Amino acid sequence: MTPLAFSLASQGIETSAEIHPNLGTPELVEAALANGEGSLSRHGALVVKTGAHTGRSAKDKFIVRDGETEDSVWWGKVNVPMTPEHFAALKADFMQAVAEKDTLYVADLFGGSQPEHRVNVRVINELAWHNLFIRTLLVRPDANELSGFSPEYTIIDLPSFRADPERHGTRGETVIAVNFSEKLILIGGTKYAGEMKKSVFGILNYLLPTRGVMPMHCSANISEDGKTAVFFGLSGTGKTTLSADASRTLIGDDEHGWSDTAVFNFEGGCYAKMIRLSEEAEPEIYATTRRFGTVLENVVMDLDTRELDLDDNSLAENTRGAYPIDFIPNTSEKNLGPVPSNVVMLTADAFGVLPPIARLTPEQAMYHFLSGYTAKVAGTEIGVTEPEATFSTCFGAPFMPRHPSVYGNLLKERIAKGSVQCWLINTGWTGGKYGAGHRMPIKATRALLNAALDGDLDHVEFRQDPNFGFAVPISVPALSEAGIEQSILDPRSTWDDKAEYDATAAKLVQLFIDNFAEFEAHVDEGVRKAAPVAA
Repeated sequence: MTPLAFSLASQGIETSAEIHPNLGTPELVEAALANGEGSLSRHGALVVKTGAHTGRSAKDKFIVRDGETEDSVWWGKVNVPMTPEHFAALKADFMQAVAEKDTLYVADLFGGSQPEHRVNVRVINELAWHNLFIRTLLVRPDANELSGFSPEYTIIDLPSFRADPERHGTRGETVIAVNFSEKLILIGGTKYAGEMKKSVFGILNYLLPTRGVMPMHCSANISEDGKTAVFFGLSGTGKTTLSADASRTLIGDDEHGWSDTAVFNFEGGCYAKMIRLSEEAEPEIYATTRRFGTVLENVVMDLDTRELDLDDNSLAENTRGAYPIDFIPNTSEKNLGPVPSNVVMLTADAFGVLPPIARLTPEQAMYHFLSGYTAKVAGTEIGVTEPEATFSTCFGAPFMPRHPSVYGNLLKERIAKGSVQCWLINTGWTGGKYGAGHRMPIKATRALLNAALDGDLDHVEFRQDPNFGFAVPISVPALSEAGIEQSILDPRSTWDDKAEYDATAAKLVQLFIDNFAEFEAHVDEGVRKAAPVAA
């Protein structure tokens, strides 16, 4: 335990609660168990349940619209405004709730591993396991740094708080309210801990572009010869899996900044999906489920044997594990690395149209970055009966307060400045769309990715994709070495019904074109020409 250098009272937060400041992992685990917040698995992980909220409550997030944000935030269906008056009422009620608590857990942490670009964040929790989670996920200051720590932003997370739509301007009892002027984030009515980490991501996504730093929803790692690769992708596309490679040094699995001198992790931990995790396919991540210090959310456990069942989705499909980044072998000591040599954009195309790998020009890279395409599959959500395209600009629209063109132009500038090679990798379906084809073999994806990052694709012949215009390798020796047929490189050839492939491809192309219409006025002619061509 390290005392707070800057008290809650100094922030104007008055409470009679017993304050537990900057507790370590063992102390927080003990507190969580004593409070009945969770249970230990056979191998030492803390297993918790998040109740009704097993994922982010995106529709319950608001940003206060005031003089600070009026012209800087991209208002719309993602960044929904809250009036200063509603926030003032919400804050008053939060402060009253804080004042009445018996116990509070407080952690002073950094968002960002590169010192000149990090932000000091204080997190106040009523649950010990929430405090352990955020302490695990953010960057932990050392004792010397804590001795002079002054919070810049504060997050107060009270799952027991219930918002009042009439009084607070919310949609319901759940709320995530961000006030950039007051540098305060209030989270209530949800036990899903990921809201805290994504709130810090949102802070950095708002602040860093003004400093010329590119914030990214990506994983990142470094090759043995010191070349960094970043992996953009939405949930389920393979960011965490593909970056956790024992032959490469891991910088981080989810959120990073790209400065003039480095790629730096925003976090000090990882937050991986656990459902159907395979020891054979993902040994490094699987091993974290058997470590003291890991927090497992909504993972089913036998209460008698304390054995985990990672295949059981009865509590949630979105089962998660939070663990310190050094639980993964071969991680970067300082959570940063050189500026990228390769940018990889991951998509899980359930239409079975996109090739397993394609090389992108800088203009095509910006086009696909702004598009942020992946696909939902049948059965994942109520009402989804066939593949459904999902476009999340910058591969992380819910976390991007500014206009997408701000991030897109930063990416384009940095790609050009560093002569970065760009790739699109489809980890989705081949041989047909979801329900007819099959998921891209992980060994094929890894073989193609390694060939790209190692420079082996510099020596192969490429063709131009007739639908999307990007370059696709015709033959890659690494595929044969992995026992994969070369035909997988041409998705049309893997379909039995070629006419159905053509019709499906035409449909996907049109979805891209329709989605990109809102960005056309904000990009140059070269990016507009990088769009796929409708039949």
